[in-house]
Amino acid sequence: MTETEIRKGLAGVVVDETAISKVNPETNSLLYRGYPVQELAATRSFEEVAWLLWHGELPSGEQLAAFRERERSLRALDPAVRATIDLLPVTAHPMDLTRSAVSAIGALDPEAEQEGAEANLRKAERLFAQLPAVVAYIQRRRRGEDPIAPRDDLDYSANFLWMVFGEDPTPTAVDVFRVSMVLYAEHSFNASTFTARVITSTTADLYSAVTGAIGALKGALHGGANEAVMHLFDEIGTAERVSDWLDGALAAKRKIMGFGHRVYRKGDSRVPTMKAALDVLLAERGADDPLAVRLSALYAELEREFVARKGIHPNLDYPSGPAYHLLGFDTEVFTPLFVASRVTGWTAHVIEQQSSNALIRPLSAYSGVPERHLA
Repeated sequence: MTETEIRKGLAGVVVDETAISKVNPETNSLLYRGYPVQELAATRSFEEVAWLLWHGELPSGEQLAAFRERERSLRALDPAVRATIDLLPVTAHPMDLTRSAVSAIGALDPEAEQEGAEANLRKAERLFAQLPAVVAYIQRRRRGEDPIAPRDDLDYSANFLWMVFGEDPTPTAVDVFRVSMVLYAEHSFNASTFTARVITSTTADLYSAVTGAIGALKGALHGGANEAVMHLFDEIGTAERVSDWLDGALAAKRKIMGFGHRVYRKGDSRVPTMKAALDVLLAERGADDPLAVRLSALYAELEREFVARKGIHPNLDYPSGPAYHLLGFDTEVFTPLFVASRVTGWTAHVIEQQSSNALIRPLSAYSGVPERHLA
């Protein structure tokens, strides 16, 4: 009998096809609907990228204007969503609160059980518009601050920062945040996206798929890595401590978060774009800002040492963590920011899965005791 080949983690297994994104091995570029993500991040708003992922093409001026008008009309949270969050402890992890908030948004949506691309696009736009308010409320609640209402005179990124911090953000802050949202929006069949597609394949609704995807994203080996990067930075402290710290970490066989990627073998193609945005933010903070100076030196030294020793390059989480920290986000809120971005990719995959659905139900190789019987 031929022995069954087991691919742990489904490594190398192609389970379906997608037209949403891919990594082009020839250019090492992540493509959204064929466009290199670094080109989109350089010139396009996050609203345009969301439209591209959902519809397959960039929006016309008229389509973008209509979408922006709809998105701004949907930004305010239903009081019941905030009440759901308020039922949970302030000390709960923000990802748990985000997951619960999405469930509440779905439960309040009269279209939640409606199927089809048009209904799911409306749900996707609702989540896109309301997740910034969810994340903002979670951070302000953690700090004992009152919620701030959205503004309809600001674009997505500026309004997001306004609701979190209660002041007009600088153009640099808005642009750095926009870049991060674009870069995190989609990445083919990663763990959370595959989770969303599995749930969708059972004919469960879009909100169930997104809630499950949030659970998958929480893990440190996936979305939680950007949070873990800042915990590493806090643990190391300063650039001068990197070498000794790395000696101990490698001797203990610790996984160094923020480095390496399951797909990229020549380095994460998104890193140069996010690092350039981080550099602009550091430059704006200036040489007189002790935090900016410390983070810049620590970032450079840890990257230099780890690449030299292991030959493993940073992934997107490495520059995004310090960027979010400098913008003023609590470390525990970094992964909910990832949710606010990746919901565009998840929902695009939900729509694609539904368009040609087959229940995802792999087999397993049994390794337990042979058949036996009760005496």
